[in-house]
Amino acid sequence: MTRLNLVLLLAVLFSALYLVRTQYESRRLYVELEKTTALSRQLESDSDRLQVEKRAQATPLRVEQISKERLKMRTATPAITEYVTYKPAAAAGVARE
Repeated sequence: MTRLNLVLLLAVLFSALYLVRTQYESRRLYVELEKTTALSRQLESDSDRLQVEKRAQATPLRVEQISKERLKMRTATPAITEYVTYKPAAAAGVARE
């Protein structure tokens, strides 16, 4: 009878230790899940913010302003526009003769 009691005591101790380990692992995984969820929310927020900044940087007024200031570009007017016409090579050879 004492052997049976000893085996049962060991089984209870083993199951108690296993239960403690499982609960610890469960809590650790839950904390990791919460951290990952918070990181996901932060990344989504950053992504949204960057999209807004990207749209703000690409407005036509800003593009025009930067092209004038940094690239020294100016708007095209008929006074500064040069038109080029295309003459086929065969017609140009016939015209020379």
